[in-house]
Amino acid sequence: MELQALMFDVDGTLADTERDGHRQALYGELLEVTGGKERIRFFCDRHAPEFLRQADAEARIKELHAAKTRHYVALCAQGIPLRPGVEALLREARAAGLRLAIATTTTPENVTALLPAELMALFATVGAGDTVASKKPAPDIYQWVLAQLDLPAAACLAIEDSANGLKAALAAGLATVITPTDYTRDHDFAGALAVLPDLGRVAVPLLRRWHEIAYASDKK
Repeated sequence: MELQALMFDVDGTLADTERDGHRQALYGELLEVTGGKERIRFFCDRHAPEFLRQADAEARIKELHAAKTRHYVALCAQGIPLRPGVEALLREARAAGLRLAIATTTTPENVTALLPAELMALFATVGAGDTVASKKPAPDIYQWVLAQLDLPAAACLAIEDSANGLKAALAAGLATVITPTDYTRDHDFAGALAVLPDLGRVAVPLLRRWHEIAYASDKK
């Protein structure tokens, strides 16, 4: 089946936001947990369990996450660079007729804060934040995006940076290219179509070829 769409994670994939944004806004750990509110809840469970026993704990977690998001958006306004090759690949892919989508656990506000409007306009659909109940490594966000695109997994490639992202994409049936960050270099990327330092030398013809190989292997 011909490659028709690319699906991108955001944090760590489009930009090293975990190093340059989220870490400064809130934390330097917890990156094994996906989702901002989930990270706060995880931290409280480990270090302040009495907080979670309060009647208004969930409301306060949402408030904390909203405050962290405001800090992150402010950092984005100062400029967080995209990773090497990202903008060029987005533009080349659209020019080649591929559809683009985002499948992330970060909030929609974080996505629009990171990407300028002209790049946001390149995406056919954005799955972000609490669009689905279960976050990565569950496949739900990818399944939701596939439904929005009305495409089978075999017509798409996912681009991720972490083991949780890879697990989510593979569970949705997506062949996946990995571009790890300093936070994720030691993750287990078994099952990935390719593991690359960045997208600097990745072009659409190469992605099409990798997709053909993945699909051919899947059909054997």
